[in-house]
Amino acid sequence: MKFISDLLAQIEHRPWELPKGNWKYYQEWNNALFIHWAVPADILQKYIPEKLTLDTFDGMAYVSLVAFTMQKIRPRQLPAVAYISDFHEINLRTYIDIDNKKGVYFISMEAGKGLSAFIARSMSGLPYEKALMFRDDKSYTSKNTKRDFELDAVFEIKETVAIKTHLDYWLTERYSLYLDEKNSLYRYEVHHKEWEIKHVEVKSLNLKYKVGDLDFSKQKPDLMHYSDGVQVLAWGKEKI
Repeated sequence: MKFISDLLAQIEHRPWELPKGNWKYYQEWNNALFIHWAVPADILQKYIPEKLTLDTFDGMAYVSLVAFTMQKIRPRQLPAVAYISDFHEINLRTYIDIDNKKGVYFISMEAGKGLSAFIARSMSGLPYEKALMFRDDKSYTSKNTKRDFELDAVFEIKETVAIKTHLDYWLTERYSLYLDEKNSLYRYEVHHKEWEIKHVEVKSLNLKYKVGDLDFSKQKPDLMHYSDGVQVLAWGKEKI
């Protein structure tokens, strides 16, 4: 497919070279709302696996809630099946740096379809679980009664960010994700074009998410972004 060849050819923005071997999964992360909080690294470190090294910006760790729509996710040799491949997703993540490969660690992951959550969890080992989700162009609502997580966001998308700050890049340009599974540490590498981000104006924001003693329902976000999305290639799980 030509668009995949074009995607693989655009590597100037990457902080390290493309992974060796063939990609294994294609997916699209579309219509993404990013909500970011700065948190003390020493407090957050208590609630993530010891093997993981927190990445910090100006001495602070960050936790981000990313609410988006996953579309067309599929293995390399198979077509996407909309009933499974397309679903709303929310992940709560923090930022990791291992071997100079800056990535993310998912504290929690929620999908709007139970079957999609089950398949994604079974195939990847990532901590997907089902939540009830609804969204349109200007709002995102989710309720996870099992974890007592909630999101109710109403927002207006503004102009494209013309000049990104260092923090904008630091929060969005991540090309690996880390998984702690059965006392072993794994890395997935991904590739996509640079995120095009937009300013976003929040009309209302109510949420219930906690990481240990860090209660984000009581903490105003430090920064928010919106993006129309990216096409993503992912490689297989690598033990590190």
